[in-house]
Amino acid sequence: MDGIKVLATFAVAVLFYKLFKNAKSQGPKVKEPVRALSKNEFKEFELYEKVPVTHNTAMYKFKLAHPEHVLGLPIGQHITVKAEIDGKTVSRSYTPTSLDHESAGYFELLVKTYPEGNISKHIGDLKIGDKVKVSGPRGFYEYTPNVRSHLAMVAGGTGISPMFQIIKAIAKDPEDKTKVTLLYGNVRESDILLKEELTELCNMKPDQIKIVYLLDKPETENWDGRVGYVTKELMEEYFPSQTSDVQLLICGPPGMVSAVKRNAVAMGFPRAKPISKMEDQIFVF
Repeated sequence: MDGIKVLATFAVAVLFYKLFKNAKSQGPKVKEPVRALSKNEFKEFELYEKVPVTHNTAMYKFKLAHPEHVLGLPIGQHITVKAEIDGKTVSRSYTPTSLDHESAGYFELLVKTYPEGNISKHIGDLKIGDKVKVSGPRGFYEYTPNVRSHLAMVAGGTGISPMFQIIKAIAKDPEDKTKVTLLYGNVRESDILLKEELTELCNMKPDQIKIVYLLDKPETENWDGRVGYVTKELMEEYFPSQTSDVQLLICGPPGMVSAVKRNAVAMGFPRAKPISKMEDQIFVF
């Protein structure tokens, strides 16, 4: 009987050791944050801060339901903002400039207000404490680290938003070796958005991230960037040669987008599809 007791005790000890070792190897379970967004319904979020950026553009910060919640937006995707304006339901897509892992409890939208705009003017007229209706995520682009060796980007005006989000993710991830070259066009120097923030991101990875600024109408002779539109020659000067490991991302005014797509085809890129998908070499936000 003593032998049986010894064996039983040994068996129990072995069982507890295996359970302990297995639990230790798995480590503590990390609780997934609650995602605020819903694709199937519009949720309301309260404006709690508005920071002017230019004469007609501001950064709007919206509060989530709980300080530990995150928006739940994959990098490169966008949200839909809806409002009732003059008896009609109107909506528009925006890409937040904030990333989930660094903005628990809130999200940020960079919005340029146009006098003839609907949603942009609606957001521009918001007072602190007012709410917006938002759904998402939307879109076919979801950035993952090192998905391509080089991202060639062209942005115009507020089209910087998705590019900024992706560049920020790359700059702050020490394991992400993706190279980025951005051609960013605006009318005047005073129209350039997030320039200080972009400079800071470039300085974090100067060997990986390069930004070239273009202006239609420089306001002074001291402008040290480029002048004019995004031409084929300019793209060839700064972008790498077309290969399957280079992806061209475009976001901006329709005229700029059309011209860049034509230039890209002349450079050897495949023709852009009517609806861009993540795997395409040319993706239009």
